[in-house]
Amino acid sequence: MLNWELNPGRPALAHAPRTADIGEAGAWLRENETELTEALHRHGTIFLRGLPVASTEDVAAVRDVLIPERTPYREKATPRSDYGNGVFSSTDLPSPQPIRMHNENSYTLTFPGRLLFACLTAPEEGGATPTADCRQVLDHLPAHLVERMRTSGWTLTRNYSDYVSLGWRTAFATEDRAAVEAYCRENGITWEWLPDGNLRTGQLRPGTIHHPATGEEVWFNHLAFWSEWSLDPDIREAMTDEFGPDGFPFNTGFGDGEPLERADVDALNEAYHAATVRERWQVGDVMLVDNVLCAHGRDPYRGDRRIAVAMGQPLDVLDCRPSIRPTLASA
Repeated sequence: MLNWELNPGRPALAHAPRTADIGEAGAWLRENETELTEALHRHGTIFLRGLPVASTEDVAAVRDVLIPERTPYREKATPRSDYGNGVFSSTDLPSPQPIRMHNENSYTLTFPGRLLFACLTAPEEGGATPTADCRQVLDHLPAHLVERMRTSGWTLTRNYSDYVSLGWRTAFATEDRAAVEAYCRENGITWEWLPDGNLRTGQLRPGTIHHPATGEEVWFNHLAFWSEWSLDPDIREAMTDEFGPDGFPFNTGFGDGEPLERADVDALNEAYHAATVRERWQVGDVMLVDNVLCAHGRDPYRGDRRIAVAMGQPLDVLDCRPSIRPTLASA
């Protein structure tokens, strides 16, 4: 039995035994896979300290044990470095910029069930990867907001641009407009080609789903993450002046067509904050996150930071008993 350290405000943490190399560490992980999965379902996030993880090849070896089935990275939204073999940088956004809580790819019809983070270089200050249990988030939210999301879901509008966010060629990994349209048609996304050659898309997604193994309902979306009200007020004002109210790179709303109010987003971010845990990174640390049970983010940091990430155990949203069915595009 693993000895799990459970401390307020911190994820469940266990120390791995000393092993000679990554091969021996992989054997230990395989021997304890059942207990690790049970702990993951119980806590949503588990931290393993003491594994001999020092390179992206080591990360891939651990991934192959804990997440043997990979998930393709679709509808890209943030810049990442590709280290090869299905291992990426966690994000390449500037170090002073915090990243708010989100479930990876909650806006796609197929998304990773598990995420693996590994520390190759620990930052000098800050830079934790906090997580928030989405069962607790659901419990902390006002009842009227939860019910609205259960019955109407949420919408995402994206304006793809090489200048502000990611261009459509990068996001869809193709130069072919017809291929983009085919993907959108198959994945319940409406699309519009703009006069400047850029792309605008829209999609309706469920606000809550159920974990396929535990059956628990969770808050699962990017509603607050990409809302204009989560932006710094000065940035929001500048982007409105530059692009207009419909030109934000990302924006969200309720599925019934009503926009979010600042109070809604404040309540959401407060619920995430109340459910958040974090652990300071040390070199070799591995964090396994159940992407349905937990959202994750990133704290600002100072100094070098190299956190590798791998995704896998793909899940279809329809296998997770979504609160509403995603709308199919008719464009």
